[in-house]
Amino acid sequence: MADLTPTPDRPGLHVSKPSPNAPATGSAVCHCGASATATGDNQVRALVESYTANHGAAHGRTGR
Repeated sequence: MADLTPTPDRPGLHVSKPSPNAPATGSAVCHCGASATATGDNQVRALVESYTANHGAAHGRTGR
């Protein structure tokens, strides 16, 4: 399997939860240079919400 972790050259959002009992982990890198990581289901949920609202495709909608 390819490494799906986002990088400045390949921005994006990656979330992993290997089993129902394991905490989720997430990482995000935006083409604007912003990056973040999170561990734990609630923190990863917040990371995803923030990234989708403020980065990634949101830049195309708002022109930022």
